[in-house]
Amino acid sequence: MSTTMANSDHGHADGVFHQYENIDQQNESYIVGMWTFLVTEVMFFGPLFFTYILYRWQYQEYFWRTHQLLDIKLGGINTMILLASSFSMAMGVHYAQKKDTKRQLGMMGFTVLCGAAFLAIKLALEWAPKFQHHMIPGPQFTWPPHDGYDQSILALLHDVPRGAAEMYFSIYFGITGLHGIHVVVGMLCIAIIMFMKVRKFPQVESYIPTEMVGLYWHFVDLVWIFLYPLFYLMPR
Repeated sequence: MSTTMANSDHGHADGVFHQYENIDQQNESYIVGMWTFLVTEVMFFGPLFFTYILYRWQYQEYFWRTHQLLDIKLGGINTMILLASSFSMAMGVHYAQKKDTKRQLGMMGFTVLCGAAFLAIKLALEWAPKFQHHMIPGPQFTWPPHDGYDQSILALLHDVPRGAAEMYFSIYFGITGLHGIHVVVGMLCIAIIMFMKVRKFPQVESYIPTEMVGLYWHFVDLVWIFLYPLFYLMPR
């Protein structure tokens, strides 16, 4: 990509790649490309949500009992963290438009910290105990759990079939794992934009690259907004 970067030898302004006539055409291409990418992401997550809904319809009672092993408070905290990150990312785009680099970097840095906090809670406080109690789908899957949870919850689980519980956790770890990967990718993209901004790369002089990364981050947050009620606030 760097080999295609425009420079004064090609008669383009700094930050405009040679395949574009001007910065407006380049930015328009960025916008169309990003929205096309987000549509493919919707098509990617759509079948996963459909799979969850299908199995939930088939095993409604068993899924409801099994979901009691998830921590609603931790899920709620993570939801608030991602909402805060969406706000800070939006402010980062706002300051990018105002060409206030210092505040832009501050807001984007806060967004990265929120993403790190989300992943830390997810991995250390939610996933780790389930690994410890062998609730990861596979040959070592142990059901029902013997301890580590409230007795009233364990009593609800005693007649939940192992297959239904394993299916629930398969979908849970599959979708939340993919979402976690998207969070990591978003953090990396934001960090790259911040690095390029600090080093004064002409490609990020416009606010458009920051806005594109912001759209991706908002999409990642939006996916979680659907995941939280589906997995944690499941009605009976």
